[in-house]
Amino acid sequence: MRLSVVILPIYRWAAEGREVWRRAEDLGFGTAYTYDHLSWRSFRDKPWYGALPTLTAAAAVTGRMRLGTLVTSPNFRHPVTLAKDLMTLDDVSEGRVTLGIGAGGSGFDATALGQEPWSPRERADRFGEFVRLLDRLLTNGQVSYEGEFYSAHEARTIPGCVQRPRIPFAVAATGPRGMRLAARYGQAWVTTGDPALYETGTPEESLAAVRGQVDRLGAACAQAGRDVLKVPKVMLTGFTPDQGRPLESVDAFVDFAGRHAEAGIDEMVIHWPIPDSDFDTDPAAFERIALEAPAQLA
Repeated sequence: MRLSVVILPIYRWAAEGREVWRRAEDLGFGTAYTYDHLSWRSFRDKPWYGALPTLTAAAAVTGRMRLGTLVTSPNFRHPVTLAKDLMTLDDVSEGRVTLGIGAGGSGFDATALGQEPWSPRERADRFGEFVRLLDRLLTNGQVSYEGEFYSAHEARTIPGCVQRPRIPFAVAATGPRGMRLAARYGQAWVTTGDPALYETGTPEESLAAVRGQVDRLGAACAQAGRDVLKVPKVMLTGFTPDQGRPLESVDAFVDFAGRHAEAGIDEMVIHWPIPDSDFDTDPAAFERIALEAPAQLA
């Protein structure tokens, strides 16, 4: 079981951000992710910085832990420009980047560029084409492509990624089409559990839902000719009926993570504490979890 962290891009870099990311590395997290949104939920009218510049700055002040997005989506990204930025970030970080990628949703990002929100079907259609084209752009120096939603005309991504054949994708998916994308293109798979259970479900129902998702990923991998055991399974915590309780103590977290490890999860991602928010965790308990829980979950 790997333990990672997600640090929301809310910190002014010189004042706090630099030290937050350095501290995450000091605490031993395997990967430090950030959200890739233009704004997000209750933070919409509060400070919120860009994900890729934040990760680039973090790459310059860390040297061991991996860095990534949870998650990037087509809502406001184009594969051609995204590929160039990711290739550059992979170079700056000396090959420490993971791209968490998902279909997006109907929140603020979906309309910030002036478009109407896409239907669930269109989001899935766009996501499939987005992943396929991004895979090509990051593994080939020159790409031309004409699709239903995206185009590339002699787009260059030279010299390519430090990581070969490209940076790893961690594909967030729960539906059958997304699972197939994860099985074909993903070097990892991401879940937050079943959103339908967050407010009205029980921890037991949520755990069963995650177990079912892992089983469906296994079926998709079998269909794609891949061994599901070689596809790491990542869980972004904080969106299950347990809510913040697993972060109340080391024992509570080890129990929560251990039950999910038995369900097939390989990596748990916890939120960096943010006062007066859904992620208002006691900093001392958070640091004890980071320092003590991995050894108990080994």
